[in-house]
Amino acid sequence: MLNKFGPSGSGEAQVQYLDGDFRVISPGTYVRCAVTGVQIPLDELKYWSVDLKEAYATPIAVLQRHFPAAAKPLG
Repeated sequence: MLNKFGPSGSGEAQVQYLDGDFRVISPGTYVRCAVTGVQIPLDELKYWSVDLKEAYATPIAVLQRHFPAAAKPLG
């Protein structure tokens, strides 16, 4: 069966992250956030890094990856 992400499958998908889009290389239903490890359903994937080739669950996870010093508490 085909869906908008290619052949359906279960488990973790292998994804190629592109500018403004992504391509499913190996079928699955989710990818993992590189910062938190949370499963991100493919139809909810909004944040990723083309350069680092990884996905993020939230904008906060993006900031934690790219600006780790800012994520540390002061004091």
